[in-house]
This record gives sequence, C-alpha cells and structure tokens, in this order.
Amino acid sequence: MMNRLKTTLLLTLLTLLMVAMGSAIGGRSGMVYAFFMACAMNFFSYWFSDKIVLSMYGAREITEAENPQFYGMVRRLTVNAGLPMPKVYVIPSDSPNAFATGRNPSHAAVAATEGILRILSLEELEGVMAHELSHVKNRDILVSTIAATFAGAISMLGHMLQWAAMFGGGRSDDDEGAGGMIGGLAMAIIAPIAAMLIQMAVSRSREYLADESGARICGNPLALANALRKLHSASQMIPMQEASPASAHLFIVNPLTGGSLLNLFSTHPPMEERIARLEAMAYHRNF
Repeated sequence: MMNRLKTTLLLTLLTLLMVAMGSAIGGRSGMVYAFFMACAMNFFSYWFSDKIVLSMYGAREITEAENPQFYGMVRRLTVNAGLPMPKVYVIPSDSPNAFATGRNPSHAAVAATEGILRILSLEELEGVMAHELSHVKNRDILVSTIAATFAGAISMLGHMLQWAAMFGGGRSDDDEGAGGMIGGLAMAIIAPIAAMLIQMAVSRSREYLADESGARICGNPLALANALRKLHSASQMIPMQEASPASAHLFIVNPLTGGSLLNLFSTHPPMEERIARLEAMAYHRNF
C-alpha cells in the first residue's frame, strides 16, 4: 500500500512540474500546450512502446513447441497470478536479464535473454518470471512508461525554456532585467533533473512491489533472492552492450554499467536491500 501511495504522489509531482514548466514558457496557453503534449506522448507510449522495445533488443517470440520448459513455466506462473497468458520472447544476448512489457495484462509480453536461461536454476528462473508477471499484474509497465514520458517531456520543455529565457520570451517578460532570465534558466536546469529523480523513484518503488508480488506468485522468496544475487554479479561481468538508458527501467536488474555516481541515479533499488527484503519475507513466512 505504501509503494502504491508513493507512486501516486510521485506521478502527481511530475504532472505539477510539467504544468509549471508549461506555465513558465507561455502562461495559461503554455500549460494547455504542455497538457496536450503529455497526453499525445502517453497515447503513443501506451500503444507502441512494447513493439519498440522488443524490436530494439531483437526479441524473438517463441512457442511452446520450441521451448516447452520455459514456456510451460510462464504458463504455470500465469495461472498462479490469475493473468491471461502473455507472449513469450527470447532475446539473443549473453547478458543475463529479463523484462516485461505491454499496455495491459491482455496485451503483455515477457522476455528473457539467452544468458539468463543458461545461468539460473529452474527455481531461480521461476522467481524472475514471477517478478516480471507481477509487473504485468500491477500495471507497472504503464506506470513506468507514463513517468518516463513525463520526464522526457519536461526535459524537452526545459530546453525550450532555456531559449525563451535567453531571448526574453516566456513568463520571464513579467520580470525585469537579468532576474527573469536567471530565474528561467534556473528552472530550465532544475526541473528536468527533478523530473529524472522522480521518475527513478517511481521505478524503484515499483521494483520493490514486483519483488514482493513475485515472491508470492512463485511461493519462494529465497529463489528470487538467489536469482537477483546471481544476476547482479553476472550482468556486471557480461554487460548488455545494446542497452539503452530509455528502457533500462524495464529490466529486472539494471543492464547499464557504471561507477558509484551512476548508481546514485539508478532506476533500480540497491540490490542488497532487495535481497534483504526477500530474505525477511522467507524468514517470517510472510507470503
């Protein structure tokens, strides 16, 4: 419940931030423009983001005849979760990872890399796929897509506001001299950073929720914890070269590599905390 309330609050903050950016650029008309731009971007993301991301990673849909073990596992977990059967894809990558996508449970897809199918035990793989099906059940794909779209739109408005401030446009006309320009430039810089941080907070909140829900679906929190431990180590040794920052939030572990600075701005919660929460669930048998 706390994760859901937190997500609602964060999405509200993103909406208010985008409206404020639109107002700073063009007053009431700017707010209306920002609102309709957000609606258009969300509509496009809602209908086409799954096809785009699957194509981006070269995912190939498989049938039960091609891989009865993996496909059958997804089918069993889908029944446990009370969901329609999603499409199942395999990504031709040695980097071990997985993600779910789709605009709703009736149009969902789960994808796993060849690498993850090789290194995990069947129990661990069940935990991972249960996590991904939890994203589908909780409609996290839609929530994350909306958050990413708002953050992208705010970044674009930030660039517009920079030009407006430098050339005396937007609401900065109401202020005199350099004060209005400085205020506009400050907002143009701070707002996109704030939007990015909010988007990442939304993503981290949904990851915790999917870990918990996934553990309940597969009935084995420790299997998912062990899988996360393996994936965290293996994904650093075999990074996903084709990974994109725009889709990194979809994966069960962050496919991007980097130092501690990047970790501060990660779309994923600290792996140690995720594992600790799952182990606590198993210890208290809270599933």
